[in-house]
Amino acid sequence: MSLTIYGCYRSRATRNVWLANELGLTFKHVPVIQAYRLPDPKAADAPVHTRSAEFLEVNPNGHIPSIDDDGFVLHESLAINLYLARKHGGPVAPKDVQEEGLAAMWALWAATECESHALNLTYHLAAYPPEKRDPALVSAALAALAAPFAVLDKTLAEGGGYVMGGRFTVADINTAEIIRYAKPATQLFDAAPNVKTWLDKLHQRPAFKAMWAAREAEPA
Repeated sequence: MSLTIYGCYRSRATRNVWLANELGLTFKHVPVIQAYRLPDPKAADAPVHTRSAEFLEVNPNGHIPSIDDDGFVLHESLAINLYLARKHGGPVAPKDVQEEGLAAMWALWAATECESHALNLTYHLAAYPPEKRDPALVSAALAALAAPFAVLDKTLAEGGGYVMGGRFTVADINTAEIIRYAKPATQLFDAAPNVKTWLDKLHQRPAFKAMWAAREAEPA
């Protein structure tokens, strides 16, 4: 039995590595960097990237992450996590069909309601140099995320501090790894204290810390 995760740590592959750590899975990591991060992706000495012919054989969409699980190839980080949790089971996995529905719902909710806005906060409050930051995009993202953060805050308050089943599950990982992008906007978390407590608590988990240490060791 062998699991391969394709993608660099500074990408959505972190979601899959975190879950694999939680599940105690042994996996092979194949570093694949985003082509847009390279000065010349076509250079002879360029590392394997999302437009490399060898990676396009794995994922013709040219995006990371992807996995190969004993010949079963799957793309899209949130779907990969739902698959791995379902396959390996345990308390992190949905316990029944209703929780499978909830886990899918939270993955889609985070991706559609939050991700683009949260990424704009990461880019325009922290990642980009000051001259490239757009205050209008920050204002729009803050306005757009106020209501979703309130929804998540209420869910956590009523659900024992987790998004599903009163316990830590794959749904928390998939949601938290998107909400994490909004961390530079501290005012959002001040207005949603349950979200802040939840994210801080998840980031203290040994499996997250191991993933994050690997991410920090990877060149920016």
